[in-house]
Amino acid sequence: MSFIQSLEKRRTYYNINRQLPVSEEEVLDIIKKVTEATPDAFNMKSARVVAALGEKQDQLWDSVYDAFGGQVDRGKIDSFKNGYGTILYFIDEDIVKSYQEQFALYAEKFPVWTNQANGMLQSNIWTALREVGVGASLQHYNPVIDEAVARLFDIPGNWKLIGEMPFGGIGAEPDAKEKEDIDKRVVVKK
Repeated sequence: MSFIQSLEKRRTYYNINRQLPVSEEEVLDIIKKVTEATPDAFNMKSARVVAALGEKQDQLWDSVYDAFGGQVDRGKIDSFKNGYGTILYFIDEDIVKSYQEQFALYAEKFPVWTNQANGMLQSNIWTALREVGVGASLQHYNPVIDEAVARLFDIPGNWKLIGEMPFGGIGAEPDAKEKEDIDKRVVVKK
């Protein structure tokens, strides 16, 4: 499969389950390898990842529902809980601050660059999981869930939650994407 084909197969999967098409070890290996291979400005290595599996997966999504005081759709939350696990993405803000101090000329750019690197990490893991038949979606219940997640996973205070990626076996394919006129977004000048 080509890189472009892999990107095209990466979709938002809401209908996921606990039947992985590959082993748990293979999924964790993908997460580790992709985290190591994804670039980060100045080689900061500011991204942190937590994989919630088993009981922690259930506790995470129950905590999300509770953090919103019932103001989110329980069915939607349970669709994420039904997955095999969830990848939590963080930024180690102490790393970012240390680079801001070390390279003062670029201080204001480091938060931007670390967010860009975290976004690349999320996309890379998402795509790599889809290559092995694992479906996922990217959610953003933070910052409402930050305290609950910190307690549940004993997260250091300098880690900032960026997003949550529930993953699992694919229960159903999403609807086909409508093709856009990409020339409205990609402009070529000679």
